[in-house]
Amino acid sequence: MDRPDPRDVNAAAAGDSAAFERLVRFMQGRVWRYLVHLVGDVALAEDLSQEVFLRVHRKLDTLRDPERFVGWVLVTARNAAYDAGRSRQRRPLQLVGDHDHLLHREREDPHIDVEVQDALDRLHADLREAIVMVGVIGLTYSEAAEALAVPEGTVKSRVFRARKALMGTLSVEAADDA
Repeated sequence: MDRPDPRDVNAAAAGDSAAFERLVRFMQGRVWRYLVHLVGDVALAEDLSQEVFLRVHRKLDTLRDPERFVGWVLVTARNAAYDAGRSRQRRPLQLVGDHDHLLHREREDPHIDVEVQDALDRLHADLREAIVMVGVIGLTYSEAAEALAVPEGTVKSRVFRARKALMGTLSVEAADDA
């Protein structure tokens, strides 16, 4: 996964608004996609994305290692999602599908997205979160491990098990369609 320029991280932490704007542009799509998968609500994900960047702006000077910026922002997003779930007394947050986002993407066969999303929705939350971070957002195993606060080997194992489960589910659905 590409990373923001550490000089931008340091400059933004020192108050450079142009550098912070570049960081926001670099991360906004990743943060939004991650939040949609966490909360299952496009509008809430948009609101939370704004909250995340406000938190990042306020706390950026506490980040000691600019190389860890991506993981740190995703941890902030995860915390904001769980805070929103607690404050709104909603059902416990769980990873769910990005159905609205999928509808906006153009595909030759739109049923493929629905089938893949349905298979993702069937995964256990830990597996789904790992595969979303690595496979959808594009984090490295190390970055996902940092964001999830688990060892890198755990992320690798979860991604492997998620891929295996997805392949099994999708091949069964393909066989049923034949």
